[in-house]
Amino acid sequence: MTTTTRSSTGWRSWALGLVHGPSQIYFQQNVVTGLLVLVAFFIADWRMGVLALIGALGGILGGRLVRYPDSSVAAGMVSFCGTLVGAAVFAALGGDQWWSYVLAFVGGILTGPVTWLVDALFTRTALKKFQLPYTTAPFVIVATIIALSTLPLAVEAAASDLPDEPLPAFLLSLLTNVSQVVLVDNPWAGAVILLGLFIASWKVGLAALMGSLVGSLTAIVMGESWSELANGLANYSGVLTAIALAVTFLKSSAGSWFYALPWIVVTAVVTVLFHRLDLDTYTWPYILTTWVALIVAFYASGLKRP
Repeated sequence: MTTTTRSSTGWRSWALGLVHGPSQIYFQQNVVTGLLVLVAFFIADWRMGVLALIGALGGILGGRLVRYPDSSVAAGMVSFCGTLVGAAVFAALGGDQWWSYVLAFVGGILTGPVTWLVDALFTRTALKKFQLPYTTAPFVIVATIIALSTLPLAVEAAASDLPDEPLPAFLLSLLTNVSQVVLVDNPWAGAVILLGLFIASWKVGLAALMGSLVGSLTAIVMGESWSELANGLANYSGVLTAIALAVTFLKSSAGSWFYALPWIVVTAVVTVLFHRLDLDTYTWPYILTTWVALIVAFYASGLKRP
């Protein structure tokens, strides 16, 4: 009887992990939000959706291999990076060859031990006092390794059909910034994800819009091309920075919202620098900026952790 109970609990945890993983990319544990993020993948391309799910499965397996508990699996904390790895494999290699699916699964598995290592760095060293989250760092580490090791197999990105005139590009960026967090440059996908974020919490949805708006304005000031802006490539990381600092890793208050604003600008600047250095960007600008911002917040009065 005990064995059956544990088995059913495990399967339920895995099922929840597949749905909560996509929502945890935006720091939410919400079934509807997770399903809408998955819908966004399938809006982009059904193969991208499949690869994202395969990556999430790999992430769950990798998380269990390094002994993350069922509660972490069910919450999506070991599958969200795998979900992103699957999406990144599609963005780099497409979904026409069998090896894309193998890489998505293996890459997802690798996020488990990489997550454990990053988590250990922040919880078992002097950095512990800052309560830094591992966030999407395991994803970018694994995705960068995959990208660099499969350069001969890389496929050309599909040409964008989004307008690059100033006003349309700016307006589109408000949605594509949201969708590019999961490597999708589709405004409809962005709208679906944004709806999911507002369903999770109006504060989360509003923070995402703030990050998108401020980031796009900063990118314009820095002279990023209108095509980059329209595709959401100029500052999708600012969406994550805004949600992270305004409502997630700091207790939501007027102070946290104002505190997030300059860091969104910093995120946009870091993103542009990555582009001009021709580096693989992924979510590094958000990760690096948010870690620094949380360390600074540790010493600031009036900013509290939840």
